[in-house]
Amino acid sequence: MFLVDSHCHLDGLDYQTLHKDVDDVLAKARARDVKFCLAVATTLPGYRAMRKLIGEREDVAFSCGVHPLNQDESYEPEELLRLAAEPGVVAMGETGLDYYYTPETKARQQLSFRQHIQVGRELKKPVIVHTRDARADTLAILREEKVTDCGGVLHCFTEDRETAGKLLDLGFYISFSGIVTFRNAESLRDAARYVPLDRLLVETDSPYLAPVPHRGKENQPALVRDVAEYMAVLKGISVEELAEITTQNFANLFPVEPARLNLP
Repeated sequence: MFLVDSHCHLDGLDYQTLHKDVDDVLAKARARDVKFCLAVATTLPGYRAMRKLIGEREDVAFSCGVHPLNQDESYEPEELLRLAAEPGVVAMGETGLDYYYTPETKARQQLSFRQHIQVGRELKKPVIVHTRDARADTLAILREEKVTDCGGVLHCFTEDRETAGKLLDLGFYISFSGIVTFRNAESLRDAARYVPLDRLLVETDSPYLAPVPHRGKENQPALVRDVAEYMAVLKGISVEELAEITTQNFANLFPVEPARLNLP
């Protein structure tokens, strides 16, 4: 079995007490059939530091971008383009809109979001989108900036079935995290049942949002296995089949060589 953690923050894990190093994290993941990770940046300095921490590995790819909650740190679009064009970068982001925590930065968030999609279209790399309390603006900007030219994924999906449908209409993939296992997440489970198998991804968003029964502890790529097992039950298929489908979906969305994902 071959599972992909389609969204994790390997630079955010506890390397003081829980893990010896990145090798240790990836070994724990492999022991649970999680054999590839997409390491996601949230700032441009963070992207550079993350690449230095992780190094070049066959089982890790990178995204490059600025999280909507990090708009207090200015950046130049030219630098975003230059870094995102580096080998090993397979996606833009995470980008998007978050009006829950910092509504006062709406204008900057929207500009940054548009810039990420524009760079994604130029480089033919998909966008990884975060949205919170900003559904209408997120969908509008995706349409206005012609995101269908580069594709993308709504990561850590927490919206409803209707929003899922609108994203699917844009050709988007939808990624589910450990939140889908939470007791009060029934509307999210309804959306998960609705999303077709060929548009589905699984992720941890580690170190955040550990799935049940690990809730409250630090999340790590190994625990994407728990998300996959839960999603397989929701979809009425085996976890082996879910792993095969979501790995193929990852390969369809991101420019990663199939051999790195154990695909022909």
